[in-house]
Amino acid sequence: MKIKAVIVDDEVIARDVLKNYLTKYCPQVEILGEAENIKEAVPLIAEKQPQLVFLDVEMPFGNAFDVLEATKDFSYETIFITAFSQYSLQALNKSASYYILKPIDIQELIVAVNKVVESLEKKEELNRNKILLENLKLKPEKQQLILPTLQGFDVVRTEDIVRLQADGNFTQVYLTDNSKKMVCRFLKHFDDLLENPFVRVHRSHIINTGFVKSYHKSGTVTLSDNTEIEVSGSFKDNFLKVFS
Repeated sequence: MKIKAVIVDDEVIARDVLKNYLTKYCPQVEILGEAENIKEAVPLIAEKQPQLVFLDVEMPFGNAFDVLEATKDFSYETIFITAFSQYSLQALNKSASYYILKPIDIQELIVAVNKVVESLEKKEELNRNKILLENLKLKPEKQQLILPTLQGFDVVRTEDIVRLQADGNFTQVYLTDNSKKMVCRFLKHFDDLLENPFVRVHRSHIINTGFVKSYHKSGTVTLSDNTEIEVSGSFKDNFLKVFS
């Protein structure tokens, strides 16, 4: 499958390195053009209508999210190129976006491109860019979270998550409607991703403190669904700080 793509990055050297990597390691990608800023990127995307955009997150006079906002009427997959930023990574991970950290690692590039190919071949009806833009406008508890499952994916609001429980290589996500989702991610993924009101209380459990019904000094917390969760000693102080 040949993928039509464009590159948006303000650094000439970065664009050249990416093009060279793609030519050598990802021959299924055909570069239709490149842009060094938002003013060039928007008309380029409108003209070429690519299936994939390699998009630098931080650029002068705007950022990747401004490009997405200005081209939201076009449908394309995005691979973000980003320096480490906890804020950016949280936003990208919540929307299940594809990204590569700078400096570009060839193996990470290959993996990201293969994921895009898989998504396009499946004709996956998941607009990651739209969800990402919506999340950036919302408070953390109102944001949407994409949960990859064995069957595909589910999209839930973080405020509807009661608790998360480790289950081997997976995580069980329990929701307010009493349903649960088996997600193809380790619990640590969510520990890094989810902010207040979520707190880890045990190596196997993360809870939404908004659903805490009671706490017993013996070391257990009862949630609104009457589930009792052990609060282990190493996480007890962090848990109690939420209510101090």
